[in-house]
Amino acid sequence: MKQHWAPWRMAFIFEKKDQGCIFCCLPAEKRNDRKNLILYRGRHCFIILNKYPYNNGHLMVIPYRHTNDLSKLKQTEYAEMLKLSAATTKVLETSMGAQGHNLGMNLGAAGGAGIRDHLHLHIVPRWIGDTNFMPILADTKVLIEYLDETYNRLAPLLKKMLKK
Repeated sequence: MKQHWAPWRMAFIFEKKDQGCIFCCLPAEKRNDRKNLILYRGRHCFIILNKYPYNNGHLMVIPYRHTNDLSKLKQTEYAEMLKLSAATTKVLETSMGAQGHNLGMNLGAAGGAGIRDHLHLHIVPRWIGDTNFMPILADTKVLIEYLDETYNRLAPLLKKMLKK
């Protein structure tokens, strides 16, 4: 039997968990966007790479305001979240050749939310044929690009597109 290694999962398991909400703490560190994987800062929401992605280019659009209730978002937050999501899908198509996307929110414990207290919209780029036996048989997802390289690819394009 062949073994496939995904050592980053152990980093997630053993990583020191900060006190407070990670989606409030990370954007508060204004000078650490690269380290914190923040690709773009809007007025009401920001775009961040998922540190533990399902696919290369997996990112999230997150409102700055701390809430876990979708119905409590303000109209300006909804509008910017949708605008950033649309821009992000186009950038993923242009820069990574994405052929489709999964967009979604996991709300509450029963909905599968890993971080339950702060809304976040996942955007996962997809390609025809990107499903394979690895997740099914080995509970492993093969990622082909380092997060730093994905950051370098996406951040300038998002900033350029969203200045329009």
